Amino acid sequence: MPQFKYAGKTAQGGAQNGVIEAASAQAAAQALLSQNVVPTSITETKRGSAASSEGLSAVSLFEQKVGIDELIIFARQMYSLLKAGIPIIRAIKGLSENASHKRFQEILKDIADQLEQGRNLSAAMAKYEKIFTRLTISVVVVGENTGKLDDVFLQLALYFEREQETRKRIKSALRYPTFVIIALVIAMFILNLFVVPVFTQMFERFNTELPIMTRVLIGTSDFFVNYWWLLLIGIVGAIVMVKQYVNSEVGRLKWDRIKLKLPVVGSIIERSLLSRYSRSFSMILRAGVPLTAGLSLTADAVDNAFMQQRIREMRQGIEKGESLLRVSKNSELFSTLVLQMVAVGEETGRLEPLLEESADYYEREVDFDLKSLTAKIEPILIGFVAVMVLILALGIFTPMWNMMSAVKGG
Repeated sequence: MPQFKYAGKTAQGGAQNGVIEAASAQAAAQALLSQNVVPTSITETKRGSAASSEGLSAVSLFEQKVGIDELIIFARQMYSLLKAGIPIIRAIKGLSENASHKRFQEILKDIADQLEQGRNLSAAMAKYEKIFTRLTISVVVVGENTGKLDDVFLQLALYFEREQETRKRIKSALRYPTFVIIALVIAMFILNLFVVPVFTQMFERFNTELPIMTRVLIGTSDFFVNYWWLLLIGIVGAIVMVKQYVNSEVGRLKWDRIKLKLPVVGSIIERSLLSRYSRSFSMILRAGVPLTAGLSLTADAVDNAFMQQRIREMRQGIEKGESLLRVSKNSELFSTLVLQMVAVGEETGRLEPLLEESADYYEREVDFDLKSLTAKIEPILIGFVAVMVLILALGIFTPMWNMMSAVKGG
């Protein structure tokens, strides 16, 4: 099994270092959290890296992806089975036999085998860190320690359902503008490759001086016709370079910051992420995870490097003795209303339900913005189409009118 060097802090605030064996870095983090040690860094040793490489080589590049639908069904069924008193190994085996998703079926069978070998559920799930997130595993760890696994799976089911609903709303709102943009790109290629060359041959027969817009249009079309392969290589190369840069640590941080400042959609992305933060934080606090560890897990749940950085800075502030309200203000991520909810939550000891209300507030804002998104984007798309039509009209019809005038004058 891979080995990991770790550095962390105990519940009393003292430093602790050492080496731990675990299936993955995520599993190592969960094992440390269960021992009341909050990890600050986990590094895989060379021996562990070699073992991981062997494991990765056995993984198929084309394996079926496990989506959020499977996780919702799994969490709901686990809640029902555990609530009915079914033993956990029997429950997992039953779900593995009835699962329609082949990849998830194999995963559940392996988890059942690990449980029979004496491992606990959280450690078995942590082996599949790409499917079960750190947040999910942490909540399961708390459920195992408190004996309330059924309640934990109910919380996870509700969390996954909210997440799926938000994703569906965003996809639905972006479907129309995406379709229009794709249609415009296809139309541009067809015009440059097939339509403009026909007019170019006709203009060449008259041997007259063409307007500048027509020359630009013909030059663009010639480039498409003669160097389409170069254009294709350039587009593919640009996509690969951008992906490599965005996948780097610095590139991802910059891109995630830019995403939040994009016109029209930037505020929607930001509020959607803040809704995920509030709901995730509320769920793990309700499960009994300590505040600082909860912030670390919530940072991982928020799929934005810039926000992750700010949330980790909040955790560092709390470790220094500052209040959650103060570090939330310093992060400059939250609205005044949400900060007031956090203040009341800290004073009354009802932080979890007020974080839930914050999540509902952000979701209502996102829902309203998504409903008006099409109305905001439509004028931009119409303007873009109008510019394309104007260029075509000036480039194609202007010389035709000039030729007609010359013929009539002659």
